[in-house]
Amino acid sequence: MSCTLAIGAPVVACADPQAAARAFADHCFSPFLTAATAADRLAPARVDFYDTRPFSSADPSPATGRAATPGTDRRCEVAFDGAHIQTGIEGVTTGLAQEGIDTPADVPADFAAQPGTTFIAARQLNPTRIAVVQVGTRPGPDGVETYLNVERLDPLAEPVQ
Repeated sequence: MSCTLAIGAPVVACADPQAAARAFADHCFSPFLTAATAADRLAPARVDFYDTRPFSSADPSPATGRAATPGTDRRCEVAFDGAHIQTGIEGVTTGLAQEGIDTPADVPADFAAQPGTTFIAARQLNPTRIAVVQVGTRPGPDGVETYLNVERLDPLAEPVQ
């Protein structure tokens, strides 16, 4: 496993794949996670987060990484060095199970999977909300990286029956 030394940082930041997947499972599905707390709770994994319509009383969080995905109002993503697809899938499925998010939904036809996605699934959060989870690999700052991602879609016009 390679690690990144951040300029000015006192230590080398290295995300253990299992620890990063566990942090994703434990925090990315929480309505109380904010951009400010995501950086701490998900470190040392690379984090991409926003929540423009929090379910909790937290203030909206702007995008901290890539631009917001059209049609979504929340993203929580961790990325770490290496190709660890199975570990990533286990992190995603553990997080869904821990939060009791188990009602399957169709991935909307207009939702574009990220390049490198190996696993994609959707779950119904409530009658008007769907979350899409993805796991995949892509080029990262130190070679190939694995990402775990959950995005909450904008509310549906009609509730799912």
